[in-house]
Amino acid sequence: MIKTADDNGYIVNWYIATLIYCFNFAAMNFIKNNLANAITLGNLFSGCVGAIHLILGNYETTAVCLIFSLILDFFDGFVARALKANSNLGVQLDSLADMVSFGVIPGLTMFKILEPFGSEIAGVSFPFEIKYFGLLITLFSCLRLAIFNLDEDQKYYFKGLNTPSNTILIFGLYYAFKENGSFGFLLSNEILLIILTLFSSWLLISPIKMIAMKFKSMKLQDNYPKLALLAGAVIILLIFKTAGIPVVIIYYILISMIFHKQLN
Repeated sequence: MIKTADDNGYIVNWYIATLIYCFNFAAMNFIKNNLANAITLGNLFSGCVGAIHLILGNYETTAVCLIFSLILDFFDGFVARALKANSNLGVQLDSLADMVSFGVIPGLTMFKILEPFGSEIAGVSFPFEIKYFGLLITLFSCLRLAIFNLDEDQKYYFKGLNTPSNTILIFGLYYAFKENGSFGFLLSNEILLIILTLFSSWLLISPIKMIAMKFKSMKLQDNYPKLALLAGAVIILLIFKTAGIPVVIIYYILISMIFHKQLN
C-alpha cells in the first residue's frame, strides 16, 4: 500500500491533535490539583503584606489584608473539596499560611498595643519591654495549629478558639480603638491587656468545643448552633458596627458553650 501526501498530512494532524489534547489534559489536571494550594499561598501573601503594614502603622491596610486572608482561607478548603484535590501538602500549606495571617498578625497587634507602656506594669519596672509579651499569642497560635493538625476529631467542630477568630478578636479591638476610640478602658490598661493576652492564648488550646461552619447534615435541628451564631452576629454588627467586630467573637465563644452538647 502506497501512502499519499494526504495520508502523511492526516498522520501529522493526528499527532498534533493528540499532543494538544495531552497538553490540555495535563494542564487542567495540574490546575485541578494545585488551585487550592495557589489560593492558600494567596492567603500567605496577604498575611505577609498585612504584617508589614501593621509594623509600619498602616492598620487600615492590614485590615484589608486580613479580609482577603479570611476569604482565601475559606475558599482553599472549599475548592479542594469541590475538586476532590485534598492532599497532605495542602493541609501543611494551610497551617503554614494561617500561622502568618492568623498567628503572627494577632501577636504583632498585641505587640503594638503594649508598645506605649514601655517596661512598666502598674508602676513596677521590668528588665524588658512588656510589648514582647504580646508575642505569646503568636506562640500559642503555632501550638494550636500543630495540635489541630494531629487531632482527627475536629471535623465538624473546633476544640479551642480557632486562629482566624482569635485574630478577629485581637485585631478587632485594636481596629475599633483606632477608628473611634472604642474599648479605650481596655487598651489603656496594661494589666487588663496582659490578662487579655493570657486569656487569648489559653483559648487557643482550651478544651472548649467551638462551632465550625461545616455542615454534617442539612437537618434544621443539627444546625441550630450555626443559625444562632449567624443571626446573633448580624444583629451585633448592625447595632455596634465597627465596635461589634470583637464582640461577635465573644458571642461566638458564649454561644458555643451554650450549644456544646450538640457539637460533635
